[in-house]
Amino acid sequence: MKKLDYFTPIGIFVGLTMILFAIFFNAGAGNFHFFVQWTSIVIVLGGLSAAIMINFTKQDLALLPKVFKEAFHARDYDLSNLISTFKDLSTKARREGLLSLEMGLEEVDDPFIEKGVLLAVDGIEQETIKDILMAEVVAMEERHRKGRYIIEKAGEYAPAWGMIGTLVGLVLMLQNLNDPATLGPNMAIALLTTLYGTLLANLVFLPMANKLANKTEEEVFIKQIIIEGILGVQSGQNPKVLEEKLSAFLPKKAKVKEEEVKEGEAAYDQA
Repeated sequence: MKKLDYFTPIGIFVGLTMILFAIFFNAGAGNFHFFVQWTSIVIVLGGLSAAIMINFTKQDLALLPKVFKEAFHARDYDLSNLISTFKDLSTKARREGLLSLEMGLEEVDDPFIEKGVLLAVDGIEQETIKDILMAEVVAMEERHRKGRYIIEKAGEYAPAWGMIGTLVGLVLMLQNLNDPATLGPNMAIALLTTLYGTLLANLVFLPMANKLANKTEEEVFIKQIIIEGILGVQSGQNPKVLEEKLSAFLPKKAKVKEEEVKEGEAAYDQA
């Protein structure tokens, strides 16, 4: 299940707030307008957009809205519930046979688990099932990599376009040294384009790309657990053995919590 990832907007907000606070603390509220230079904004955003369009195809750029949306959302993975799901599937398969699993798939809300179980029910060999599911994992990684690559490139290009804007401002300033009134605005273009480009890269694009990479790694990890669970169910592993095997993927804290739950259940049964 997806939920809003609050840390992405909060991180961007905190970064901007700290910069604005530094400006206010040193220059006062009345001087904020000195840090808004529309020529610099046009150079950075216009040049960045042009570079991205040259670098990627129309099909690639169509992924951008979904990629940005993904950076602001997180999947809620409950490993304990996932392990319990496979324990229940294994118990049912041992009692009623693999074919019985097909009847209860409407309760499973993960298409990857559903696909794996259906392959197991069809009697496909374990190596083949693993190859099919791993191919889907690889395809998912490639889709994520392609979307993330656009964000990474934007993070590379933004400071470069900031530097280009700086050069434009310096050229304009040097051409008008005899006119003191133009020195300030041209110097502002020179400095603020670098600020805007660096800010976009290091506060938005590069952190966002890294977050997307971490999310991909997490999703691959979850799918590896699912593959192990499906293969265990198909091979008829004892539900307790399968549970212990999949529990090896749990973080240490989650393992301790799970052990406490088991001890509590055991104490309740004895009572």
